[in-house]
Amino acid sequence: MGKHYPHVSEEYKAAVQKAKRKLTGFIAEKRCAPLMLRLAWHSAGTFDVSTKTGGPFGTIRHEAELAHGANNGLDIAVRLLQPIKDEFPIISYADFYQLAGVVAVQVTGGPEIPFHPGREDKPEPPVEGRLPDAKKGCDHLRDVFIKQMGLTDQDIVALSGGHTLGAAHKERSGFEGPWTSNPLIFDNSYFTELLTGEKDGLLQLPSDKALLNDPVFRPLVEKYAADEDAFFADYALAHLKLSELGFVEA
Repeated sequence: MGKHYPHVSEEYKAAVQKAKRKLTGFIAEKRCAPLMLRLAWHSAGTFDVSTKTGGPFGTIRHEAELAHGANNGLDIAVRLLQPIKDEFPIISYADFYQLAGVVAVQVTGGPEIPFHPGREDKPEPPVEGRLPDAKKGCDHLRDVFIKQMGLTDQDIVALSGGHTLGAAHKERSGFEGPWTSNPLIFDNSYFTELLTGEKDGLLQLPSDKALLNDPVFRPLVEKYAADEDAFFADYALAHLKLSELGFVEA
C-alpha cells in the first residue's frame, strides 16, 4: 500500500503549478534560496510524533512562532513571500511554504523533490524548543530528528547536506559564515569540505563536526562526499519526509 494524500481539486493543482513557476523566478532573482529552504525546514521540523503537534502547517507565519529563537530572521522570508501568496488565496500557507522549499533546492541545481499538495493551515503554533541546536552533538540530533520527528540516521546526514546552501548570520544564530565556497549552488560540497577540514572563512558548527565522530554518521558523510548522485537521491527522500511530517497517512 502506498501513502494516502488528501484529495485536492484540479483548480488547486493548477494554482500550485502556477505558484511554483512564480516562486522559481522570484527565488532565482532575489537569490534567497537558502532563506526559503530554512523557512520550509523550520516550519516542518517542529513536528512531534508523540503528540502529533507542530509540523508543516503554516503556523510559522504567526508572530508567536517567528519569535522563537531558532527562527531569527525568518520574518524576512514570510514578508518576501506574502505578495506572491496573495496571488494564490486558494493555496494554504502550509503548502506554499513547503513549495518554496522545494523550489529553493531546484533553483540552485539540487534534486527534484516530489510535492504533494493538501496540507491544511493550523491555528496554533507549536511550543518553542523543538528545532535542533547547532551547538550540540549526535545525541541531541537523534533526540530531535529520530525520537521527536520520526526520521532516521540517514535522513539526519542527508538533510545536513542542505547546508551546502547559505550561510550562518551572527545576529540570527550566533554563528557567522558560509558552509561551502559556493553557497548558492546545491551540490555535495558540504560533505567534501567537512572531510577536508576547516578552511578560511568556511563554517563548521559543533553539529557538523559531530557527524565525523559518529560510527553511523561518518560513513554516510564519506559516501555523499564521494557520490553526489547518492546524496541527491537520499536528500530528496529525506526532504520529502520532512515536508510531509504529520501530513500523510501510510
